[in-house]
Amino acid sequence: MKFGVVTFPGSNCDEDMVHVLSSIMGQHVERLWHKEHDLKGVDMVVLPGGFSYGDYLRSGAIARFSPIMQEVAAHAAKGGLVLGVCNGFQVLCEAGLLPGALLHNEGQKFIARNVFIRPATRRTVLTGATPDRALKIPIAHGEGRYHADAATLKGMQEGDQVLFRYCDAEGRITEASNPNGSKENIAGVCNASRNVFGMMPHPERAADDLLGNTDGKFLFESLLRSVPA
Repeated sequence: MKFGVVTFPGSNCDEDMVHVLSSIMGQHVERLWHKEHDLKGVDMVVLPGGFSYGDYLRSGAIARFSPIMQEVAAHAAKGGLVLGVCNGFQVLCEAGLLPGALLHNEGQKFIARNVFIRPATRRTVLTGATPDRALKIPIAHGEGRYHADAATLKGMQEGDQVLFRYCDAEGRITEASNPNGSKENIAGVCNASRNVFGMMPHPERAADDLLGNTDGKFLFESLLRSVPA
């Protein structure tokens, strides 16, 4: 696959994502600057974590107007794959490419630690071939509390659009295992067409043996197995 990793002013996980996709997964990666209008023929666009435009207005609210996002929206409308991680998830929600919003964490504190998540659906390329167990993936965010109104949540449940939920080490979805107060322990979602994905945990920070945790690598492996070469 050919991946494109977007860099906004304030992105700080773009090189991490490039490293995992190219050096660990052996894929072709293009670096995409936020002012560009050319996706360079990529199969999947990745919006990485960070603090786009310093999150000065609201996380992702300014980045959604970057020129590259016009191309990302067009790519998604044609069925192209898009993944947003952490700040990238926030950008996709602000752009209306994913349902819901990311609010300040409960307690108003930045959280950076390992958490456990479990796939909530097997009907996506990102989760279809992941292990049936809790995955240990780090989070690092101040505005990661997923929120959507009751009607949206109901529609997402009916459309199988919840990707991941926070859980404990044994895979149990409990209030105590929810690190930020997200509705229904939601850690990631997809659109109705299941080609646009967003998640707060950072799989690219758990995909290298040198880091002592490779649970995030399962997501990239699932993607590569599920998408025709």
